[in-house]
Amino acid sequence: MKFDVVLAIIPYEKEEQAVCAAKKAGATGATVFSAHGTGIKEAKTFFGLTVELKQVILLTLVERHIAHKVIKSLYDGLDMKSPGNGIVFSFPVDTVMGLESQLSVIKRKAEEEYSEEGGVECR
Repeated sequence: MKFDVVLAIIPYEKEEQAVCAAKKAGATGATVFSAHGTGIKEAKTFFGLTVELKQVILLTLVERHIAHKVIKSLYDGLDMKSPGNGIVFSFPVDTVMGLESQLSVIKRKAEEEYSEEGGVECR
């Protein structure tokens, strides 16, 4: 099996929505990190203090054949076409270990994908 990491940098308040979008597209899980950073626009200030909006980094490891589907689900689900709603990208992974507990889920999801669309329910 070949895997890709899908990484999304998104506003803090969209964390649950992002995890749901990734799982709907076939991701079996995600790791979320707190983050802050800078972009093309200057940070806003309030009475001389810099106001930084909280961000999170969502990282998920997916089979290569569904990476684009996960990216598209995040992009559409979080309206990333609009400024300030995040960025998502992927990169290949050469070696993976420790997925033994997830292999049956990955296999089942692959079978569902090829037979019919399986779904994940989110709030």
